[in-house]
Amino acid sequence: MATITVIGGTGYAGSAVVKEARSRGHRVTSVSRNAPTDPVDGVTYLALPAAEAAQAIAGADVVVAALSPRGDNVGELPGTYRRLAAAAAEQGARFVVVGGFSSLRPAPGAPRFADGDDLPSEFAVEAREMNSILTELLAGALDVDWLFVSPAGKFGAYVPGAAVGHYRVGEDVVLLDEDGESAISGADFALALVDEIEVPTHHRAQIHFAY
Repeated sequence: MATITVIGGTGYAGSAVVKEARSRGHRVTSVSRNAPTDPVDGVTYLALPAAEAAQAIAGADVVVAALSPRGDNVGELPGTYRRLAAAAAEQGARFVVVGGFSSLRPAPGAPRFADGDDLPSEFAVEAREMNSILTELLAGALDVDWLFVSPAGKFGAYVPGAAVGHYRVGEDVVLLDEDGESAISGADFALALVDEIEVPTHHRAQIHFAY
């Protein structure tokens, strides 16, 4: 049994991870600005702004950072994640970042989507801010046992999908299904992430979950 703190635990990805982790008997704390609309039994919920989230991870074995650079977080997430990474490193916890699809590459050796000039304007700021966090991690700027997890392209509350109980794991190149789509449901993303928490197979690396 692990002690897992999820920062952004009431958001789309975070709440799915909270639910999956708790269903397997892990000790789970969810940290977010707002209280959950559908709390999970046995989960400790803390209401804190992102800037103060580092104080809530004492005793955690794994810190899952599932915030998005939106609203008040725009421009603030790299600094927040530096503080979280430092706090995680201090106590020997693993630091897992739920990143973005745009930090993937369309093909081996190709630029990441976030480095291109054709990002949709409504996603460009968010994509580049999340990608800057990956860049810092890859450069060794954050001295912690880290993992950056990119979901599929079709992932989010706007396309929740259904739990099918399987997934594929890639690295930094997008995985496509037989129809040429990149997708995964929130439930199966959480399944994959908690599987990785329980049996760590990647360290200081980017991975990608999709069907």
